[in-house]
Amino acid sequence: MFRKLHIQMTIFSTLITGAILVAMTLVCLFIAEKSTKENSYTAFTNNVHSCLTHLEGNTTLSHQWLLQVKKAYGIEIEIRDNGNSLFFDKLNPEGESTSAFELAVKLSRETQGLDLENPGSVTTITKSTLFRMNNYYASTALIPKGDGVLSLIILYPLGTLNRQLTSQRISFSIVVLAAIAALAVFSWFFTRKMIRPLEKSRRKQTEFIASASHELRSPLSVILSSIQAMDGANEEDIHRFSTVIQKEGNRMAHLINDMLSLANADNHSWSILPSPCELDTLLLDTYEKYEPLMKEKKLSLDISLPEVPLSPCRCDASRITQVLGILLDNAISYVPAGGRIRLSLKEDTKEFYLSVADNGPGIPDEVKDSIFERFYRADASRNDKQHFGLGLCIAREIIHLHKGSLRISDTPGGGATFTIILPRQSSRPAAE
Repeated sequence: MFRKLHIQMTIFSTLITGAILVAMTLVCLFIAEKSTKENSYTAFTNNVHSCLTHLEGNTTLSHQWLLQVKKAYGIEIEIRDNGNSLFFDKLNPEGESTSAFELAVKLSRETQGLDLENPGSVTTITKSTLFRMNNYYASTALIPKGDGVLSLIILYPLGTLNRQLTSQRISFSIVVLAAIAALAVFSWFFTRKMIRPLEKSRRKQTEFIASASHELRSPLSVILSSIQAMDGANEEDIHRFSTVIQKEGNRMAHLINDMLSLANADNHSWSILPSPCELDTLLLDTYEKYEPLMKEKKLSLDISLPEVPLSPCRCDASRITQVLGILLDNAISYVPAGGRIRLSLKEDTKEFYLSVADNGPGIPDEVKDSIFERFYRADASRNDKQHFGLGLCIAREIIHLHKGSLRISDTPGGGATFTIILPRQSSRPAAE
């Protein structure tokens, strides 16, 4: 499914960005071609004016000058003195078709109103015109000379301009195609990066459902077996089976509550009620609550509080107590009899630090990042415990709601230390 989505997103992204790129390229190409044409026409206009100025200011025509002008300006030129062509054969050794010049004369007369064949009365003012015809820029002019008039026809072939425009289009096309190919490659890796979190979320969701189903199946199987065994059992066995059913039912209720808590966290509907709290009092209450259980488990529970009064911490006291309970329950589950668990509290200028340290087997470095994942157990063989691998995940979510963090480190001498870090002076945490 994700591979198909990856391909579809890559194609869609490439098409959209490619279409935008093509549209922008066409606009740029249009502007570039327009500029090229304008520059070409301006250059032709300037060249015509140069020729007219030279012819107006000189009484004799230099054959060498005419050849130089033709070569330098890239033009074809025909000069007629009172209707007779001058230098035509010499200026056009390659046989420039006379039809182009005749067409220029015709268009000059019909569209520009300048008749080169019937110039009329001679005036002292040069008359000229510029226009385009077929594959030429054309200019015609009547230049008075003494008692006569010179007729001038200048043609600028557009082959060079067309080749330049074609070269531009090819260059733009190559650049666009290369850019689209680069966009396709980029889209492939970018969409892959975008989809990866979805794949991870889907995988975690699948694993969560599988793990939850497995955890629920165990107590449910015990309950169903006990109910079936109660048929025909004596009173003593019925009482024992009822106790088992109640115990397993409580396990299921506990698991379901934990799952609902995580679902609320995922939906950002889990809220906290922050208020000023004395953390030393909260830690002391937790110590007194768990001390009897520690003695029962043959564990030693110590507490270390600062000698000076602490600043109030704005937090949800019941949620922080819940986190401490999760950490202590976790320590009780893994610290062997005769072990030691220590509660401690300190603060600095920015944060409060609440620690639960034990001298148990500790947590290997390679799994420290995994212990906060859902349904993770450091010791998978402990299936008889009342822990489903959700406690630490819930604890981390609660601390995140307080804009704090939950960290794990090694206890000096062996064991694990969980440290709750809460902001010392922060604005009211936002309910999520």
